[in-house]
Amino acid sequence: RDLRGLSSHVVCELGVGQVAEGRQLFPTLTVQENLMLGAQLRRAKAHRKQTLEEVYGLFPRLLERTQQQAGTMSGGEQQRVAIARAIAKQPDILLCDEPTGALDSQTGVLVLEAIERIHRELGTTTVLITHNAVIADMADRVLVLGDGRIQQERRNPQRRPARELVW
Repeated sequence: RDLRGLSSHVVCELGVGQVAEGRQLFPTLTVQENLMLGAQLRRAKAHRKQTLEEVYGLFPRLLERTQQQAGTMSGGEQQRVAIARAIAKQPDILLCDEPTGALDSQTGVLVLEAIERIHRELGTTTVLITHNAVIADMADRVLVLGDGRIQQERRNPQRRPARELVW
């Protein structure tokens, strides 16, 4: 389905979550408030508490920082909050644009492990855009783009877990 031209309200209803390299958090809001924004986008009020409990189950370290302003956190912590906010929406599809681009490799692996866990536990389809070719080993299907067109397509017979990636 062509998403161009659709209103943001319609896109929210489609169940698409997004994580960008710039994180796009509200820096003056707390971790909890940023996560609530994600939960409010798609879930009825009665389900928000349960949704947040599930998110904190995926990211238990965030529980210690629920009242911390997002803008005071490190880049890796902010990226985890951004991913947590995207999944608080419980998306059917998670779009990740360079989610490890501004991170060191150790923090990048932690972020990729969170994405793996979301896929495994919630069944979310993930589209991850990256210039880091090593990350492609995690995927079922890899598309290589050039000049706006698919140049190559391959399937990985066996995906490598994020923990095994080195870059």
